[in-house]
Amino acid sequence: MMKSIHAAAAALIFSLAAGSLAHAQSGPTPQEQMACRSDAGKLCAEHIGKPPQMNACLRANKAKLSDGCRKVVESHGG
Repeated sequence: MMKSIHAAAAALIFSLAAGSLAHAQSGPTPQEQMACRSDAGKLCAEHIGKPPQMNACLRANKAKLSDGCRKVVESHGG
């Protein structure tokens, strides 16, 4: 389960980065990937493997996100 949560978080960050030209060029950092791993598993587990739905879920739950994940989501337009 942790491996799929990590994969979902990586997919989330990659798709968020694709929405921002500056970040799409450099790609997500390992720190950005790790920042949302726990939140993705706790708040949006039903969307693991579905990056568009995961992104929407994290944005919808922005008030509940950890500070680190919230900053990542906001930095990528969320």
